[in-house]
Amino acid sequence: MTAIDLDTGEFRWRVTLGVVDELIAKGIPPTGTSNIGGSMVTAGGLVFIGATDDSRFRAFDKDTGKELWTYRLPASAHATPMTFQGAKSKKQFVVIAAGAGNKYNDSFADHLIAFRLP
Repeated sequence: MTAIDLDTGEFRWRVTLGVVDELIAKGIPPTGTSNIGGSMVTAGGLVFIGATDDSRFRAFDKDTGKELWTYRLPASAHATPMTFQGAKSKKQFVVIAAGAGNKYNDSFADHLIAFRLP
């Protein structure tokens, strides 16, 4: 995943997006995976992305690209996340659809998972 400064056209940061569990088990560092889906940036400076075929949902710091959080989903999330503010709680939520089932995954699912931000 790459962040580009739109004023200068220069790369701000680049990170490897995705892991292959079998390679990690052998001690091989993250190689990245094929991905389908977009990212979303919050006003608080978090970049959320599923997209990879490793069934993980991640949050990165928008300024540094540092991975801050990873959650293992029940299926790959080849979708772009969305956010909303709860009508009663006034808390911010981030939601991702995890369904897999494409040329990168041979399983199908039907999950919609929401996370509340602190």
